[in-house]
Amino acid sequence: MKNKKTYINEIIKRLSAIYPNAHISLNYSNLFELLIATILSAQCTDKKVNEVTSALFKKYKSFNDFYNVSQEELQQDIKQTGFFRNKAKSIKAISRIIISEYNGEIPTEFDKLVKLPGIGRKTANVVLGNFLGKAEGIVVDTHMIRLSHLLNLTKEKNPEKIESDLSKLIDQSQYIHFSDLIIAHGRNICIARKPKCSDCVLNDICPSAKLK
Repeated sequence: MKNKKTYINEIIKRLSAIYPNAHISLNYSNLFELLIATILSAQCTDKKVNEVTSALFKKYKSFNDFYNVSQEELQQDIKQTGFFRNKAKSIKAISRIIISEYNGEIPTEFDKLVKLPGIGRKTANVVLGNFLGKAEGIVVDTHMIRLSHLLNLTKEKNPEKIESDLSKLIDQSQYIHFSDLIIAHGRNICIARKPKCSDCVLNDICPSAKLK
């Protein structure tokens, strides 16, 4: 475990040098917008979400707006993000609960947030980590799953088990930073379809690079 901790600290050190300002690429101006954008980002690129929300947040400024609109109209407004029926259903359900149970305010306790419809650990970690700086956990998205396997940080496939493995290797104070670094590297260098191993700062220590 000690050697693996040294290994992951080296990964963080190298990626920090390359991405000193790594941060979430979703556009938002408040907690409300970040929560909605994160829900829409499931199985969708942040770039596309930002295109959709640039108009969406001019039309919907509160949970009341989402609650009062018809399911069909909301689906059309978010259709480009994919899985729009389920996302619209979740947003409507979340709006109803936040209005009725939390007086329109988003709960900032992790346990309460993950109980909302369509909100899993990933979304809760993104929202709490990026807006409030609360390092409750590690964001396990498609980039984190792929890179944690390639870097031999875990053999698990279940997101919660991956998060559990990673949390044993990383200090809690690094949870947010590590998540941002891995996501940035997954977007820029360790691309799913065609990883740029020759340009990768981790090339000499990545087990998977040696296999290519």
